[in-house]
Amino acid sequence: MNKDLKILIVDDHPMTVNGYVNVLSEEKFEGYNLHFYKALGCEEAYNLIVNPKTKPDIAYLDLSLPPYPEQKIFSGLDLGMLIRKLYPDCTIIFLTMHSEASLIERLIEATAPQGILCKSDIDIDEFLKAFKLIFSGKTHYSHKILKSLKDRTLDNFKLDNYDRQILMRLSEGIAAHNIPNYVPLSLNAIENRIAHIKSLMLDGKNGNDDEALIEAVKKIGIL
Repeated sequence: MNKDLKILIVDDHPMTVNGYVNVLSEEKFEGYNLHFYKALGCEEAYNLIVNPKTKPDIAYLDLSLPPYPEQKIFSGLDLGMLIRKLYPDCTIIFLTMHSEASLIERLIEATAPQGILCKSDIDIDEFLKAFKLIFSGKTHYSHKILKSLKDRTLDNFKLDNYDRQILMRLSEGIAAHNIPNYVPLSLNAIENRIAHIKSLMLDGKNGNDDEALIEAVKKIGIL
């Protein structure tokens, strides 16, 4: 017997909502019956979310929505926080025109979403690809979202383009003494930069070698 999969889609543009529904409806998801719930604003979405009969398995949330002041719901972020509180296992996917790192970091901190997609990044194929990746249990951020987070990380650690080139060469297995062949800096300057980056990112507990450094920078998305 197929399992019901409840998908909530919230966007203030009816054509967008219907477009998402049509794309997903045309695909076959073996073992599942897809049921869609649509809302064009915070009030309509709130009423669906608090209704235990809805209990979404997946929620697509736009960020900029008509607010519902009576319940202090002003955006898709507020809806996401409500969903995470009521249904911790719900898969939350934000769809937004914004890619500012501060906003993305707030979404991640407040709701731990499984997906964040910048609308200007995605077409029908990308939308469906993202859904399948997230449905398989992976976290997926679209290109502009990843770039924004990566740039923010570089800014936070005050790493410049030379630092990034050095890290890329290390990640390719090139020894530090050979990096001057690829990066226009002296060996002494490169070694000093590597030591500085290690002081920023490594605490010594998991090693202090180049391999530990590359693992650390990959975890925070620089590479």
